[in-house]
Amino acid sequence: MKIVKVSKDDSIKRSVDSGTKEQLSIVKSIIEDVRNNGDQSLLKYTEKFDQAHLTSLAVTDEELEAAYLEIDASTVSIIQEAANNIRVYHQNQLKTSWMTTSDNGTLLGQKVTALDSVGVYVPGGTARYPSSVLMNVIPAKVAGVERIVMVSPPDENGKLPAAVLIAAKEAGVKEIYKVGGAQAIAGLAYGTETIKPVDKIVGPGNIFVALAKREVYGDVDIDMIAGPSEIAVLADETARPNEVAADLLSQAEHDPRACSVLVTPSLELAEKVAAEVEKQLETLPRKSIATQSIENYGVIYLTETMEEAIDTVNRLAPEHLEVLSSNPLELLGKIRHAGAIFLGRYSPEPIGDYFAGPNHVLPTNGTARFSSPLNVEDFQKKSSIIYYSEQAFHENGEKIAAFARLEGLEAHARAIEERYNK
Repeated sequence: MKIVKVSKDDSIKRSVDSGTKEQLSIVKSIIEDVRNNGDQSLLKYTEKFDQAHLTSLAVTDEELEAAYLEIDASTVSIIQEAANNIRVYHQNQLKTSWMTTSDNGTLLGQKVTALDSVGVYVPGGTARYPSSVLMNVIPAKVAGVERIVMVSPPDENGKLPAAVLIAAKEAGVKEIYKVGGAQAIAGLAYGTETIKPVDKIVGPGNIFVALAKREVYGDVDIDMIAGPSEIAVLADETARPNEVAADLLSQAEHDPRACSVLVTPSLELAEKVAAEVEKQLETLPRKSIATQSIENYGVIYLTETMEEAIDTVNRLAPEHLEVLSSNPLELLGKIRHAGAIFLGRYSPEPIGDYFAGPNHVLPTNGTARFSSPLNVEDFQKKSSIIYYSEQAFHENGEKIAAFARLEGLEAHARAIEERYNK
């Protein structure tokens, strides 16, 4: 990994991959095809892109039952325990409706309503992601969403990974379809003969999935346009180089475009971590992917002080931030921008990916400056409640009519005054 000295005036923002014109053109044509031809298009693109010839898109009860026979009981138990941890954490986020009243009879409030339906996209390809199922489905279930639809690209045999199916079953998904890519997003947004449309689409995917989500936004809601995974490690001289290197590589193995960053005021730590990363890369099963990530997006930022290191982290606004210092809790208050914050040596990022309970669907590409992890409120909508009594109306009517005329909206003012005339 390259070591770069950085100060508060240096630019450190990574470039964002927003897709090419060719990719966007492909996505638009796929969406239009699915809107016009429904299931026929989904089956066609599944054969073209996933090499799977299907006659039916839906996962059957028999396939779900068979999944439990493929996975050993201890692994199923781990999935179940992780699901419970995630459920308990998100139950603390649950918001309820509320109302307030005033002496003059005014009643104001907010009605919280779960979305009717949500589509969850689960990636396929180079890895299996039962954790993505749990993290996207469980907050929706806690919020009270009645209909949750899961889509995921099948392998060439037309199957989904057993662990993904088990996670879906444990999380409470009742509709699962074997389709991926932009075509799956189009199917969720606009519906086909088999898949009824949903109100919101969540879940990560490749650039074609991201572009498709951007295209359908407005017709349906989406969670975010997620970029490649990121980790930043904020460390002082007490951090252990081998552990820091392992943590950086835990993100690098995700994707050739994943970003792994160490920020430290310690030159000794920086040099040792750089050497340790090269050493550990040699034995990684996903060495090729991780190597591309480290070479293109891996960097060690060397600062003069820990205060400058914290400033650098806040400017990065990373998806995942590990704080490896002698007193990590003392630094927590100074961290303003990060999707998830992992404090101390025994809180490495994979704990959050799989088991602790907080959501691992996090803002990327610096968007942690203004956005939050996926949460229960993402699956709820809010309606304002307004009730004015006759007393409250007469106390405020003239002021409201005057405000309307201030904006040149005479009909608004008359809507108030007609009630005086009656």
